[in-house]
Amino acid sequence: MKFRYAMVCSSNQNRSMEAHALLKRQGFDVSSYGTGSHVKLPGPSLREPNVYEFGTPYKQMLDELRRKDPELYKRNGILPMLKRNAAVKLAPQRWQDNAADGFFDVVFTFEEKVFDMVVEDLHNRDHVLKKCVLIINLEVKDNHEEAAVGARLALDLCQEIDATESWEDSIDDILTAFEKQHRRKLLYSISYY
Repeated sequence: MKFRYAMVCSSNQNRSMEAHALLKRQGFDVSSYGTGSHVKLPGPSLREPNVYEFGTPYKQMLDELRRKDPELYKRNGILPMLKRNAAVKLAPQRWQDNAADGFFDVVFTFEEKVFDMVVEDLHNRDHVLKKCVLIINLEVKDNHEEAAVGARLALDLCQEIDATESWEDSIDDILTAFEKQHRRKLLYSISYY
């Protein structure tokens, strides 16, 4: 695999981590991030989310929620999600705080507001490398079933991009064909490092 990918979602680590897990299993060089101020996981009610700092190990979240209410968090899919996440990496990372991770060739977001944040963040950075980065938004509803569908779609698109010599030369054709085949509208932008 020749390109480096980032998967970015808001604050609950579901969509980006589902895509990260799938791409990692397929041998891609991939990382994942959230953009919120905290990691927020569903709690017993909408007014009572479980809130964690970025960098809190997934295992710690998993153990804590198992102690709180194992049936609730198993039923709503949070325990399996955290188990998957812990198998992929130690802890959630925040996009804005991880500029030192190097650069990516392609960044995927899974909702438009996150796309806007990533584009703005990249535009506000110093562009010392003069290296292109493609940012693609693939809109995916934030639930476990749609996250799995979104991950497979992201994998399809990554495979198409990775099959090119240079995505810069063929990205319009790749995205148009993808939109037609999957009946999904994509947003994309190009920025620089």
